Amino acid sequence: MTSLSVAAAETQPDAAPDQAIPLALAPVNALAADAAIPAADTWRGRQVLITGGLGFIGSTLAIRLAEFGARVTLIDSLIPEYGGNLANIAGYEDRLRINLSDIRDRFSLEALVRGQEVIFNLAGQTSHLDSMRDPHTDLEINCTAQLSLLEICRASNPEARIVFASTRQLYGRPRYLPVDEAHPTQPVDVNGINKLSAELYHQLYAQVHGLSTSVLRLTNTIGPRMRVKDARQTFVGIWIRRLLEGDPIEVWGGQQLRDFNDVEDVVDALLLAGARRDLAPTPFNLGHGERLSLRELAELLIDLHGSGRLQVTPYPTERQRIDIGDYYSCHQRFTAATGWRPRRSLRQTLERTLAFYGSHLPAYR
Repeated sequence: MTSLSVAAAETQPDAAPDQAIPLALAPVNALAADAAIPAADTWRGRQVLITGGLGFIGSTLAIRLAEFGARVTLIDSLIPEYGGNLANIAGYEDRLRINLSDIRDRFSLEALVRGQEVIFNLAGQTSHLDSMRDPHTDLEINCTAQLSLLEICRASNPEARIVFASTRQLYGRPRYLPVDEAHPTQPVDVNGINKLSAELYHQLYAQVHGLSTSVLRLTNTIGPRMRVKDARQTFVGIWIRRLLEGDPIEVWGGQQLRDFNDVEDVVDALLLAGARRDLAPTPFNLGHGERLSLRELAELLIDLHGSGRLQVTPYPTERQRIDIGDYYSCHQRFTAATGWRPRRSLRQTLERTLAFYGSHLPAYR
C-alpha cells in the first residue's frame, strides 16, 4: 500500500485493514460523543493505581481519571533517563496521590497494590537502543518487575483489574501490512523480547491464576507531555523540540511508513480496557488509519509550525540494525471488541502538541 498524502488528515482508521475513510473527529474533551468510552460515573470514587504515573501516557490518564472523580495513586521513580516529570501533572497535584518509588521495589509495590480496583501497568524502559546497550536494566524493569507485580496481585489483590501497556516493537520487521495480532512476533531488540515476555506473564496469570488482565499493543503514541529532551521515548518529541528551538529536524532515511495515535485516544483505549473485565487477556493492537513517511511527517510539522527545515541523513549503523522498516497496525480486533477507534487526526494532534510545547518547553528540556 502506498502512503496516504499528508493532506488527507481527516481520516478514520481501518474500516478495512488497508483502507481509510473520512471521519468528522470529535474535540479532545467531547468524551460523551462516543458511547464506547466509559462515562465519568464508571470511575467516580474508584481506587486506581498507575505505574509510571508521572510519565507521558500515565499522567494524561491520571488527569482524565482525576477529572472523573477517581481516587488515583501514581507510582514513578523519576529516573532522569525515563519519562517521569512532575510538570506533567501541574494543576492536579492536590487531586492525585504520588508515591516516588521504583517498580522494581517489591516492598513498596506490596503496600501500594492493596485495595486497588484497577491497575494500569504503564511503567517501563522505552528506549530500544538503551535496551541493547544495557540489557540487564531493561530486563529488570520490563520483565522481572512485571512478574513481581503480578505475583503481588495474585497474593494480595487477586480481584484487581490489570491493564498492561505493551508495544508494537515485539512484532519485529513486518512480513505484511497492516500488522494484525496474528502476525508472528520476532523482536529485533532486547526491549521487544522483554515486553513480549511481560505480555505472556499477564496472559499466563489470567489463565492459570484467574487474574483479570488485558494487554494493549501501542503504536507510536504522541501528544502533549511526551519526552522531548531526547529520542528515548519517541523521535517525534526531539523533532518538535528542535523545530521550536530553530534547529533542523534530522530525518534518518525518511521513507519508512508509520502510523501514530494521539495520547488522548490511547487513554480512551486504556479506560475501555480497564472497565471491561470481559475482554480476553490476549493482546489487542492499537493503531490509526493515517499512514505517512517520516519525511512527510517532518514536512507536515514544518508546515504547521510555519517555519523550519529538515536534513535527511543515512540511518546510524547502531540504530539501523534494530530498525523495523515500514510499520502500521490493524486495530480492528480491539474495535470489534470495544467500539474504540481513534478520533483525532494526525494534523490535530500535531497542532495541539506544537501549541503545548510552544508554552511549556522550558519544563521539558
